[in-house]
Parts: sequence; C-alpha cells; structure tokens
Amino acid sequence: MRILIVDDSKTSRLALESILSPYGDCDLAGNGEDAIKAFSLAWERNNPYDLICMDIMMPKVDGIQALKMIRKMEREMGVMQSEASKVVMISAVDNPRYIFEAYHQGRANAYIYKPLDKQKILEELKKLNLTA
Repeated sequence: MRILIVDDSKTSRLALESILSPYGDCDLAGNGEDAIKAFSLAWERNNPYDLICMDIMMPKVDGIQALKMIRKMEREMGVMQSEASKVVMISAVDNPRYIFEAYHQGRANAYIYKPLDKQKILEELKKLNLTA
C-alpha cells in the first residue's frame, strides 16, 4: 500500500508513520500544499496513493482545501470513485463544520480525532478494506 501522511506536527507525522509503516510505504508532507504536490507527482509516476491521512488545520493550505483539490484532480483525470485514494481526515478539533466539509464537500472516507489512537486507526483501515 502507498500512504501519504500530511500533518504540520512532526510528532504526529512520525507517530502515524510508526503505526502505518507495517502496512505500506509512507511518504510525509508538512502541509496541504506539499500534499497536493506529492499527490500529483505520484499520479505522474503512475504510482498513486492508496491512503492519505491528513490533518485538517495546517499552514498554507489546510487539509479540507487540500482534500477538495485532490478530489478535483481525480475527477479531471477520470478516476472512478471506487479507484480514488482513501482519505482519512485527522483533527484535534471536534467541530461539526469541519466534519461536514470533510465528508460532504471533500468526500473524505473517515474522520479520526487526536490524540492518535493506534487501534482506532487500524479499525478505520479495516473498514476501508485496506487491511485484513
């Protein structure tokens, strides 16, 4: 599995990498702008991400804006929804507006609250059929 981890907190990036690296190759990005670049480059190399774990509140381009751009790029490339990257949004903020935007406007596949919980993350991966 190819995984993109996006979080402005180095600690969170490394924690997610520790949890997810047994399941695939992880790339790391520190903001939404870098996530969009990594996503585009992965497609150019014909090696797209299966999973994107992305924080919502980040500098430059926040997670919801980045997710919307990623979904737009997928549509423009003709990627069917069933073949699109699975996206798990991660946030320390329990805000209904963020959840609505992530799911309904950004088409996120899951939403996880910080602090990061390994068991919860693995349960979400299983629900998304990314692990057995």
